[in-house]
Amino acid sequence: MPTAATASRATTTTSVTADPTSATAILQGLFRYQAWANREFLRALQGLDPVLHAEPRHTALRLLNHNLVVGHIFAAHLQGQAHTYTSDSPMEPPTLRQLQQTLPACDRWYLDYSAHVTPEQLAEPLPFVFTDGDHGCMTRLEMLLHVATHAAYHRGEVGRILKQLDAPMPWDTLAVHLHASEPQRRAQAILQPVP
Repeated sequence: MPTAATASRATTTTSVTADPTSATAILQGLFRYQAWANREFLRALQGLDPVLHAEPRHTALRLLNHNLVVGHIFAAHLQGQAHTYTSDSPMEPPTLRQLQQTLPACDRWYLDYSAHVTPEQLAEPLPFVFTDGDHGCMTRLEMLLHVATHAAYHRGEVGRILKQLDAPMPWDTLAVHLHASEPQRRAQAILQPVP
């Protein structure tokens, strides 16, 4: 499993740029959003009865575990290391409690990695092998974007499951995240007239 220490060893820069339009700042925002959204979905799954909603709950756990596995696989690619996965979709997911520990740890790894990776490293193409044996090559930036967009897609599937069960659903948009994590944005909007 990736760790913050391996992310730091894999890169050379230790500061986050102050430019909000830089790739580093955008990636940091994207992975902060992902960590928040993952926490919200894990919290929502706690509300599903493990007996009454056994099948949809199992499917939701599989989807979030798939995101975790893909995160681990691409973390290995980003570090130039081998991984032990033979599939990106294990049939039996971990328990919700296990996911509540491992998914945030993976999110922290990506936050740390994206804070320290240099623009030069982001542009670097890395060859790798998919779990089905096909060969691929993506830049570090493309890999990071893939991990984030791929996870959002599957969280959407989990949201559909929750909606079908009439269960409370996280309102997991980027706009909601930004205003929840930076409440001063609402005050700023009040102080600045809207055209």
